[in-house]
Amino acid sequence: MSSAMIGIIFIIIMFVLLAIRVPVAIAMAVPAIVGILYLRNWNVLVNVVDQTIMNNSLSYTMTTIAMFVLMGELMNSSGISSNLFSSFKIWFGKIRGGLALATVTAGAMFAASSGSSIATTASLGTVASKEMMKSNYSKALTSGSIIAGGSLGILIPPSTFMVMYGVLAQQHIGKLLIAGLMPGLLLTLLYILTVVIYVRIKPDAAEKGEGHSWGKRFKSLSSTVPIVVLFVFVIGGLFIGLFGPTEAASMGAFGAAIIAMIRRKLTLRVIGEVLEKTLKTVGTLFGILLSALLLNSFIVQSGLPTYLNEFLTGLTLAPVFIFILIVIMYLILGAFMDSMAAMLVTFPIVLPLVETLGYDLIWFGVVMCILMELALITPPIGMSTFVLNGVAPQLKLSNIYKGGVIFCIPILALIVLIYVIPEIVLFLPSNL
Repeated sequence: MSSAMIGIIFIIIMFVLLAIRVPVAIAMAVPAIVGILYLRNWNVLVNVVDQTIMNNSLSYTMTTIAMFVLMGELMNSSGISSNLFSSFKIWFGKIRGGLALATVTAGAMFAASSGSSIATTASLGTVASKEMMKSNYSKALTSGSIIAGGSLGILIPPSTFMVMYGVLAQQHIGKLLIAGLMPGLLLTLLYILTVVIYVRIKPDAAEKGEGHSWGKRFKSLSSTVPIVVLFVFVIGGLFIGLFGPTEAASMGAFGAAIIAMIRRKLTLRVIGEVLEKTLKTVGTLFGILLSALLLNSFIVQSGLPTYLNEFLTGLTLAPVFIFILIVIMYLILGAFMDSMAAMLVTFPIVLPLVETLGYDLIWFGVVMCILMELALITPPIGMSTFVLNGVAPQLKLSNIYKGGVIFCIPILALIVLIYVIPEIVLFLPSNL
């Protein structure tokens, strides 16, 4: 049996383990360890573990993930998400569907300080769902706008996914973080356009709200000042070269702590909760990332990437069609398994193929991030849908699914746009 076939068999075993709900890190690590032992020997395995696990565990870059997670938890504990929603509610309240617009915009703003779609969705879901239901919004529009706004947390910098992608793909993390900014803002505009079109088609899905004076509108923007200042300081400092990604993450966490202190939210109990949540999240992410690196080593040793490259090259398909096949593959995988797992286990196979086709790996990192964002909101295994159902069970999972499908359209439109105009992604990183 060829090494490539061994690689395929062990990947199938990994998917079976994931299907029976074995933790992602274990489901990736076990086939990788057994596979390396089968293909090579114990000495090779020890060397791989030493090079992959130990070296990366002590990597300075890995602290970037921890600091961004801490930053997000501190901002979440400060209760600023409810203030953001209230502020944009004043701005958009008079428009039909204004609360949905406020939710999406607040999600984009909160994403600029969170780095986590799950945290953003949970924060928005607690506040926005009650307001929209009280104002007789349809459950589908309510659900869709919340998980759409929440999903921006993974794309708009800072993004923990971009850091993980950078480690795996060995790409410049600063450029990856900056690359997500313009697509994130564009997707926010596409979400807003989706809400406007939806309420035009179904006017009974949302009601007009109360109007406010311009003075009150501008006064309400005071709640956005802390996030704007923190974002400009962290991402702006990264862009102009004031500090690197790890320093930017550290300064972001420090700035978030200052904001929480100013808002009088940083009590000893809150500090304990924030540190506990950060340790749990970072531990999970590190376990998944290190297991993915181990799996990467096994797949490379099996020769599977080379085999697949030769197979697809032999089909003489144009790069655009192979790109479409990759997108379809992730749509299917993301619908039926954990999105992070779907991305990480396929990296060792997909990245060499993408590089062979001539696509920029910074650009593709943003594409992967957008596809992961899509996986978070698509039924039946969209993580954001379950998070929203947990914090707002009155919406019901069926309605959350309907809302998620509505907002899949702008995400797919964005993928088409950045394929046709890659400068949307690459303009800012090229000037870093």
